[in-house]
Amino acid sequence: MTIDELIKVMERLRHPQQGCPWDREQTFATIAPYTLEEAYEVAEAIARADMAELRDELGDLLFQVVFHAQMAREAGHFDFDDVVRAIVDKMVRRHPHVFADVQVADAAEQTRRWEAQKAEERAAKGGGAAPSVLDGVAVALPALVRAEKLQKRAARVGFDWPDVAGPLAKVHEEIGEVEAELRQGAPREQVAGEIGDLLFAVVNLARHSGVDAEAALRGASLKFERRFRHVEQALRDDGRDLSQATLEEMDALWETAKRSPPA
Repeated sequence: MTIDELIKVMERLRHPQQGCPWDREQTFATIAPYTLEEAYEVAEAIARADMAELRDELGDLLFQVVFHAQMAREAGHFDFDDVVRAIVDKMVRRHPHVFADVQVADAAEQTRRWEAQKAEERAAKGGGAAPSVLDGVAVALPALVRAEKLQKRAARVGFDWPDVAGPLAKVHEEIGEVEAELRQGAPREQVAGEIGDLLFAVVNLARHSGVDAEAALRGASLKFERRFRHVEQALRDDGRDLSQATLEEMDALWETAKRSPPA
């Protein structure tokens, strides 16, 4: 099988007369959520170290790229070959130490060169607008990922705490502000704003601690899921379900789940 065969499948699915009604109706906007979902499923397969699943999920993600390229070709914007050409050109341009005679001392220097190249490209696309070090951080990114990227951008120009003590103190400060809003019965919008500030501060704390906030939260969610399923199963073993248990009983089973090693 080759990529050309996948492209032909996509063309057939989008054929005006002989294609699939659902596929023909889709647009960039309606397909975008599926593209994000497939990317997350790739990440989940990696987290589970399931190579068979990863193979399948990468195929699903590749199909999304082909889907978008087909819609763009139909509209006269670009096609799949243009997508490939663009990424090949970009990778060659951003790796002169591999494809040209430029020398770099180490990975850190390469990262600095990479970011400088990206900054030049963003400035060239700016169309005369005043550049910002925050340019190019996509709004559609997951909120935790975007927060970390914004913080890293600001840190490059010195807008950052020197060590973990600063963000840790900021987390305590933001918790206090959330508590104050709740005590005062503040409107939901104000509480949401303070909780947002708290989350942003937690991302900063994670970054300074060398922790990926998105991965940490994903791990915490998996841990919660595992323990909650333990509670459900324990109740089923007792011939009951969640509606028949008190909060105290569920909490006791939860504590048991915490002491149990992961399956």
